Amino acid sequence: MKKIAVTYEDGQVFQHFGHTEQFKVYEVEDGKAVNSQVIDTVGEGHGALAGFLKDKGIDTLICGGIGMGARMALSEADIDLYPGVSGNADEAVDALLKGSLNYDPDTMCNHHHEGDHDCHSDDHHCHS
Repeated sequence: MKKIAVTYEDGQVFQHFGHTEQFKVYEVEDGKAVNSQVIDTVGEGHGALAGFLKDKGIDTLICGGIGMGARMALSEADIDLYPGVSGNADEAVDALLKGSLNYDPDTMCNHHHEGDHDCHSDDHHCHS
């Protein structure tokens, strides 16, 4: 059975992977989500989240913004990544399963820290 995780907050796709407090995990069978549950990350953050997802048997991740370090950790964990997604989490999973998910493979983290830096610059990897 395939498992898809979505960074999750109040029904929506949460926009910063490294600060995700909850994932909504969907079990997929025959191309349809047959079960879902919300799980807490128990304080794990950034690179540790990839291991957390791998331990839960996650195959695929849908998220908003994500930094390069987390991308590499997910790649090493063999988790397929669909970044740059916003809106309703359930609808995002349905769209992915139908092959119509609107995502941006080049999305980097798009949050704003206090201070003057740009998460899209080459010299910053969104580690806070």
